[in-house]
Amino acid sequence: MTKKQFYTLNLTWGILLNIVGFMTALVMLFTGHKPKIHGGCIYFKVGKNWGGVNLGLVFLTDDSPSEHTKNHEFGHAIQNAKYGLLMPFIVSIPSAVRYWYREIVYYHKGKEPPTDYYSIWFEGEATKLGNEYTKKWKDGI
Repeated sequence: MTKKQFYTLNLTWGILLNIVGFMTALVMLFTGHKPKIHGGCIYFKVGKNWGGVNLGLVFLTDDSPSEHTKNHEFGHAIQNAKYGLLMPFIVSIPSAVRYWYREIVYYHKGKEPPTDYYSIWFEGEATKLGNEYTKKWKDGI
């Protein structure tokens, strides 16, 4: 996928998630958060020790995200270009449910989940795509 395809698909086929992302970006800007760029996305740092969430071309991370986390969230933006209107239903909502299930059932009780976080297809694919395209495109929009 070229950058032109990435943005065209995100702003047409993947517009649902981007509407939420752009509204979130406005809130972040109005509350004094500084935008940063990673891969083909704009991201904001918010809070401590929680990871990240993708909202199309915008993602949020905690205040000290690893390169892995930024690549992973960028990978979800690539998935948004790929899956478009289906993205909220086949990736975003299942990802959020899975994240919170693991937090409540395992981590809050001091236990380790029986599977790796990236073992489910949409999380593994996001990491793979994010790593691949971060190398391909470097940072920049």
